[in-house]
Amino acid sequence: MPYNSFVLLVLLPAISLAEVTSFTRCPQFFVGGIPPTVLEDKTDNNRYEQICQCLLDQNQKPEYFYATLYDTRNKIPVYSAYEFRRADLDRDDRWYVEPQLDGGTMECMGSLNKIPSANRGQRQALNKDYEGSGYDKGHLFPVYHTHTVDTMLATSTLTNAAPQDPSFNRGQWRRYEEDVATLLQQECDGAYVVTGVIPGNQQIGDGVRVAQYYWSAFCCSGGSGALRSEGNIGPDNNGRVQKVEVNKLEAILSDHYGSEFSIFQGAC
Repeated sequence: MPYNSFVLLVLLPAISLAEVTSFTRCPQFFVGGIPPTVLEDKTDNNRYEQICQCLLDQNQKPEYFYATLYDTRNKIPVYSAYEFRRADLDRDDRWYVEPQLDGGTMECMGSLNKIPSANRGQRQALNKDYEGSGYDKGHLFPVYHTHTVDTMLATSTLTNAAPQDPSFNRGQWRRYEEDVATLLQQECDGAYVVTGVIPGNQQIGDGVRVAQYYWSAFCCSGGSGALRSEGNIGPDNNGRVQKVEVNKLEAILSDHYGSEFSIFQGAC
């Protein structure tokens, strides 16, 4: 898909965030409008939720910022997908929840009191799950890759985070996020990014699965119009982020999930 056809969003003041819906409402965050593999669980049709992360504009209509496939059993995202655009912003972590996942009626993401008290945390992580755990809330769509205040706020949701070792989150993974941002800004006219996690065996709080690995892949267009892609995954045995070809990363993910997993669906 040519990158000069990127959809530019007009962002208006945030009221509330995220919407559980089909990815058909937010195809602009995927190469060619086609999302990465959407996982299915034959024993639980509602396990994997497609979330078009959004906020309501001044006319109470949703404005979309990125897309997340969320695993309600492990209570962490499978991946978040976004169009890369960056500006220097002050960080503000508010950590919203998604009411619709736990029986709330609010259309978009908001505070915990928007979920019936008996349902809170049944199908998603809450702030209290992280308290005293020793793990960071590791963003998939990171603040460092955002370009407006509203986009930054939209990343601060627990459906866009997984428990991440603090030394890796604040060290090698942060360095990777900065390095790839520099690369995309200097060498690409536009880019799509998909970042996800592979869950491990450890849990925190009420069944929130700790991420064993973080992975990310980008597809971008350079000045010549040629597409390029790259994958990364970590931590390796030395606690570092390892660069891999996208098809190699897809093979790793396919092996973990036990079925074919495609990030860019052959479009990059």
